[in-house]
Amino acid sequence: MSEQQADAKTGVYIRKIRSFVKREGRLTQGQARAIDNNWEAMGLTLQQGLLDMNEVFGRSAPVVLEIGFGMGKSLVEMAAAERDKDFIGIEVHRPGIGACLMDAEAAELTNLRVYEADAVEVLEKCIADNGLARLQLYFPDPWHKKRHHKRRIVQPDFAQLVRRKLAQGGVWHMATDWENYAEHMLEVMSAAEGFKNLSDTNDYVERPAFRPLTKFEQRGQRLGHGVWDLMFERVS
Repeated sequence: MSEQQADAKTGVYIRKIRSFVKREGRLTQGQARAIDNNWEAMGLTLQQGLLDMNEVFGRSAPVVLEIGFGMGKSLVEMAAAERDKDFIGIEVHRPGIGACLMDAEAAELTNLRVYEADAVEVLEKCIADNGLARLQLYFPDPWHKKRHHKRRIVQPDFAQLVRRKLAQGGVWHMATDWENYAEHMLEVMSAAEGFKNLSDTNDYVERPAFRPLTKFEQRGQRLGHGVWDLMFERVS
């Protein structure tokens, strides 16, 4: 059986680049209520097409986009701490979307919107070129088996898609707790046209103050696990 046939048998379909494999979970009542109450104000869809950010947020401000925000706690924390910026989060896990909207509602955020969609499609269809001040990719699926490395979202083609969407001087910030994936990210980005590594040592940076330290990350630190942050600025 080929890998493609095996993927089809298990319900996993991978495009040339895809940001996720969908694993659906059960919504809590609170998460379902948060989606019902907040989707009209905070939800975005692919069908809306190319976004006018001034129209979406009702103002002109730098836009930060995060791919795969999980349960959304750190995204909500960042949006609350940086109210001078507008945030867009992309996630495919519906309970995570519900949890994010629940926390955003509690924080009374007006500068956060979310997609339930594939990030590649959102970038291609909905985000204008030169439109982002920062793109965040925190702890993406590492696809740690060597035969699956081609499924990692950080690839040369995707780097150039990100480059188009970042404004000049915009930053792509990545973080991973898999050293092999960190090395892969560094290799891809070091060869990527149009980017400059913001590391003084030309590899990794210290966690910037704006990226919250998650409980998962704190636990990993106690166990001696590493986390690697990479920041690349679009320079051309």
